[in-house]
Amino acid sequence: MKHRIYVFLFLLITMNSCNGSAQEIILTTGGTSDYVIITSANPGKLEAKSAQVLQRYIKLISEATLPIIEEKAAKGKMNGIYIGNTTKAERVSPGKRKPESYLIRTTGRDLVICGGSGRGLIYGVYAFLEKYLHCKKLAAEPAIVPESAQIRIPGGINDEHQPLFIYRECYYPAAHDAEYLEWHQLQQLDDLWGIWGHSYNKLVPAQTYFKSNPEYFALVKGKRQATQLCLSNESVFKIVVAELKKRIADNPDAIYWSISPNDDNGYCTCDKCKAVDNEQGTPAGSLIKFVNRVAEKFPDVKITTLAYGYTHKAPRTIKPTGNVYVFLSNIDAFRDKPLANEGSAGAFRNDLKAWNALTPNIFIWDYVTQFTNYLAPFPNFHTLQPNMQYFKENGVKGIFTQGSGDTYGEWAELRSYVIAKLYQDDKANVNLLVSSFIKEYYGNAAPYLQQYFDLVQERMIASHRKLDIYGNPVNDWKTWLTPELLDKYSSLFDKAEGAVEGNPRLSARVMRARLALDYTVLQMARFYGIEKHGIFVKEGSKWVVKPKLQANIERFVANCKKAGVTELSEAGPARKPEEYLAEWNGILKAGVTPTKALDAKVTLQYPFAEDYPAKGNRTLVDGNPGYDDFSYNWLCFYGTPMVATVDLGKSQKISAVKMHFLDDPRHWIFLPAKVIIEISDDGANYHTLGNIGTQANDEHYETTVKDYTLQKKGSARYIRVTANNLSTLPEWRYRDGKKPMIACDEIYVQ
Repeated sequence: MKHRIYVFLFLLITMNSCNGSAQEIILTTGGTSDYVIITSANPGKLEAKSAQVLQRYIKLISEATLPIIEEKAAKGKMNGIYIGNTTKAERVSPGKRKPESYLIRTTGRDLVICGGSGRGLIYGVYAFLEKYLHCKKLAAEPAIVPESAQIRIPGGINDEHQPLFIYRECYYPAAHDAEYLEWHQLQQLDDLWGIWGHSYNKLVPAQTYFKSNPEYFALVKGKRQATQLCLSNESVFKIVVAELKKRIADNPDAIYWSISPNDDNGYCTCDKCKAVDNEQGTPAGSLIKFVNRVAEKFPDVKITTLAYGYTHKAPRTIKPTGNVYVFLSNIDAFRDKPLANEGSAGAFRNDLKAWNALTPNIFIWDYVTQFTNYLAPFPNFHTLQPNMQYFKENGVKGIFTQGSGDTYGEWAELRSYVIAKLYQDDKANVNLLVSSFIKEYYGNAAPYLQQYFDLVQERMIASHRKLDIYGNPVNDWKTWLTPELLDKYSSLFDKAEGAVEGNPRLSARVMRARLALDYTVLQMARFYGIEKHGIFVKEGSKWVVKPKLQANIERFVANCKKAGVTELSEAGPARKPEEYLAEWNGILKAGVTPTKALDAKVTLQYPFAEDYPAKGNRTLVDGNPGYDDFSYNWLCFYGTPMVATVDLGKSQKISAVKMHFLDDPRHWIFLPAKVIIEISDDGANYHTLGNIGTQANDEHYETTVKDYTLQKKGSARYIRVTANNLSTLPEWRYRDGKKPMIACDEIYVQ
């Protein structure tokens, strides 16, 4: 019996040895190798490229150059790495592979890497380099390549993978690095879309058609406007089909073609469009009906459309046809909690469920940055994985993760890297991804940057503050961005900089990471103004600019340019670094406006908009002007007038009353219809000092600050300012459910 057991074990060991299921492969030794890279006969471009990539990296690691040959030239027992559609791969894994998938498998002393349609093969090669040869591509920079004369590969590799989503884009600057995309199995919209995003004006340009054919465009409040298209107009359908046919012929390799509303409101309410929308319970009714008609003309083309803004809600019964893909946006959700349980994401969750009932072809347009401040700290890393899992669990097929785009944004390299890894594996250990990235990318500075990263995340979560993609770091001045915490953050960056001093490459990386903190400190200085941590300090009776502030501003702007920051925000008058510098120079030159109302008591008849609290009532008398950003230093009144009474404490002589109002139609902030200034000695009996007439609210989208000054002498203790809001939104900026807002920064009394 014992003899039989020994014989069985011997045979088992022999069989395992023969089939090589666990046989280690020594690929190179001492800069040489007895291996060759083997492709199929007449390899295609991707196959040839994949073989060359593998050859190049093996040489970088070991200095050994593996010849590339076609399979028909392989002889006898030649050791090989088989790349692509070889007969060896077919024997090892017969049948058709899934799109974009790859297989890495050892068989005896050979290695096979093959892939499905698309870029599956090159994905497999880069996965092999990272998983088994320990190369890393962390950013849009040369990969980290370990050097070793001997490359050893474990036996028994059977690594098969397919991306979780058919469309995966992380919109950060690294997306322009072709190798980064292939390494991390990412895609780029320029390579996939013939027409991308908001497209009505691309297909039926208003500048071409509106003057001659206003009926092609939306009927809004009884008037044709060039905001959107009239989707029940037969001529519009014919123009779209003809234009799409032409563009497809010019760009036959594009996979997706967008037929989507403009990034605006004002959808069509003509009788025909309205009938469909009323029946379907949403303006998406007429949209999907129209898109389906177009899609039927192009059955072999994938058509995308947007469930965004007024089209977010799914129709009741109209189902998108099989080649229509719905791009659902979650733009209205805050980012401090995962989408699955964030209260403000409730509508998005309902929309996703409703669209899921109509079509399996759903893409998500997700957001992971603060668009009003690309460099602002935005600690949302704890939500990335649960959101990815939520998308997967709800049948989402593709994701466009919108970061800062072409410009550098806060933690751009790290956030892009983590998101790319989660696209591949939604169960990946995010904490490990973050810590390993920081350690590899920042070298000796890593311990301090890890502490900074952890502290910011921890304090933001503990604050229970909302994380808004259209917010401002200034709004968190009482919680996780207090002056005391900013000092702690700064100390950690000081240590990080010291740890890599003398290393230009690592110093540049730390400098880029620090831009978020530097930007926040500068924005906070505007908020504090003449207070501690602000811009100005009093010397005798004069206000002067704080020492070093000018130098700090100039250094920040210079570092922005070095880091590839081309825009600081999605929109606004000071988007570019040089514009930001010019704006700062104007602030410093303007100095401090004297006011007798400094820190006076202010009472309000109507409450200010709670979403933008600034410093509360004190905002109007803190001595700090507003700039071009409504989210701080401005007191906003939504749908109500501003009736503010300033108590000077005692009766004083008055020569002028001055204030600024913000004109920012993009955010539905308009100039007041009228401003009335009244004065009183007892706070009960008022008489009118004067009023400032209506200023026009003609169509425009620029952000400006308007000066309202009444120069008139008088004497009073109490000053009451009434700024009347518009009764309704202007037609050119109308949106259902919205009300006009006014914003005032300060009431100066001189």
